[in-house]
Amino acid sequence: MIPVSLRTLSAGALLLAGILIALLPEPAAAQYAGALQIGAMQISWEVRNRFRLFREERDFLLHVENARNRSILAAEQSLELQSEGRGWARNMVNRLCIDLQGRVNQPCTRDDVKENYLTPIDHPVTVRLTGAVPVGATCAWSFDDGDGPQASTFDCAEPVNLRVRYGKQTVASVDVSSGSDPTQRVQTEIQVRDIFVAGLGDSIASGEGNPDRPLALSDEGFCFRSYLGTAGAQYYRPSRAGFKGGRACEAPDTLANWQRYSALWFNSPCHRSLYSYQTRTALALALRYTHVAVTYLPLACTGASIGDGLLGSQRARECPPSKNGTCQTSVSAQVSELREALTAAKKRQPDRTLDLVLLSIGANDVYFSGLVADVIVDTATERALFRRSGVMASVDDSRDALARELPQNFVKLREALKPLVGGDLSHVVYVSYANPALADGGVPCRGGRAGFDIHPAFNADPQRLARVSTFVDTEFLPQLKGLATCTRGALCRDPEADRMTFVDTHQAAFADHGFCAHSGNDPEFDRTCFAENGQSFNPDIVSAASQPMLCGRSASEYRAYLPRARWIRDANDSYFAAMTYPQGLPAASQPTDIHDATWGVLSAVYGGAVHPSAEGHAAMADATLPAASAVLGLDAVPPGVTRGLLPQLLPSAQQ
Repeated sequence: MIPVSLRTLSAGALLLAGILIALLPEPAAAQYAGALQIGAMQISWEVRNRFRLFREERDFLLHVENARNRSILAAEQSLELQSEGRGWARNMVNRLCIDLQGRVNQPCTRDDVKENYLTPIDHPVTVRLTGAVPVGATCAWSFDDGDGPQASTFDCAEPVNLRVRYGKQTVASVDVSSGSDPTQRVQTEIQVRDIFVAGLGDSIASGEGNPDRPLALSDEGFCFRSYLGTAGAQYYRPSRAGFKGGRACEAPDTLANWQRYSALWFNSPCHRSLYSYQTRTALALALRYTHVAVTYLPLACTGASIGDGLLGSQRARECPPSKNGTCQTSVSAQVSELREALTAAKKRQPDRTLDLVLLSIGANDVYFSGLVADVIVDTATERALFRRSGVMASVDDSRDALARELPQNFVKLREALKPLVGGDLSHVVYVSYANPALADGGVPCRGGRAGFDIHPAFNADPQRLARVSTFVDTEFLPQLKGLATCTRGALCRDPEADRMTFVDTHQAAFADHGFCAHSGNDPEFDRTCFAENGQSFNPDIVSAASQPMLCGRSASEYRAYLPRARWIRDANDSYFAAMTYPQGLPAASQPTDIHDATWGVLSAVYGGAVHPSAEGHAAMADATLPAASAVLGLDAVPPGVTRGLLPQLLPSAQQ
């Protein structure tokens, strides 16, 4: 070990230098103060590939490069342009420490080293000597974590890569030799803080609408049936690229063949996406704070409510075919999964704690997807059918659930989460929703078929839209804030301990970026092919079979990940990005085949429409990051203390 007396002497030398400078005349003092600042060398260090979900450092470094001096939103926009709208996650999704079924890889091989994901025993760090390092100087490095020093000598320009023990302090010291100059010693302490972050919640939390690898679209049409028993009983929309089966309604094919060409999520049953605000917040913590590592466990699931999803199991949203032919039709309760993961981690590391929970929940408790259906499904036949099957909900239905069910559900959720965060619910960062139907500084969207003409039955009715938008702004969002913060009469046994950290600062930004927002800088395909009059698709079933777009361009030109004025996916976006075949519905609502009339509607209603885009999630993460940092106390933690001797400075100061 490095003796304590040496560290004290180093600090004392610098302190003495400061006192001597203070006694000098002002010009000389300024000169020597500058010499002290310029001449100082220090050891700097950072954790490598510190977002531990990523198996390969190259993926983390891509984000490091794009995050430099940028907000999360600006970084996302930069990455979108770099990928030409194909999305940065499309290849990373196969290089994670959590597999596509949501299972944590134990161990996970990260950069050729096997690590326990939930309970790491060490972390890779890079150490450098910085400051006024003499050219050509030699550095004799020593690293001591209490089990004896490890020594090595390099050119001082070379960084040192090593692994440091988690939970133990490593003293790093270096003796700098340069020609005839006196050897200087610099040292610091290295201790990595590994932050355990869990993501819980519903489709807004999971990233619904933003598949990690978007759908590849065919330029040819695919037939859907309609409920109407007239000449318009069939219509064509772009098909999935690669699908060679029956595209005509009279030529059905198996669901398994169709699903082979679906969009890819890093968890298909829950539509978890790397673009979600929860993932982006956890990643941003790792990007901003170089002395931490972030262990992130995503558990949010599209369609989740507090009862069915967080505290109980739920139906899987999508069930793509697996290699062994099995299908995951249900998803375990998120709180149970988190409890089991934490229990297993504590068995290996008793002091392992859950540091932060990111949470968005409540929309499905008040039937929000039913409100979306009520707004956009316009034709009488579909409205009658969906009202009977429970797919649609009214504002009165939601208002009743908001008053009677949601407060009681929040009480149960608090009791379930409290033991997981050590009894302090301030470590649960509740991120609120944004109103998806505002633009131009908060003006409600006018409605209409623009952006919703992917289905003949869709038309965002202005009156119903205005009613839902007002309900969201004046009742739903304020009530959620009260429930999370133990205000507005919320049922909290101990308000101080039961109050969650609440985030809603992103709502003001979304007031300009709802689903109806447009800009001259929107992607050219959108401006050319998604008609403002709601007539984007070829109504003629003969010609539409080979060319379903009226603009004459190929549907494959659509890019899900390009900057847009709208941060909310409209129905056209959700179909073109994911084209979700719904599988997590009650039997009465389940489509019978791939041309069924039901799924043409539900693929848009339940497939990501009226959910944030990747840009919207990045804006939410920008709002969440300061709250997460404050809860974790990261900005209050000083950087590693660096001390050094500057022997040539003292004699000069005494002259």
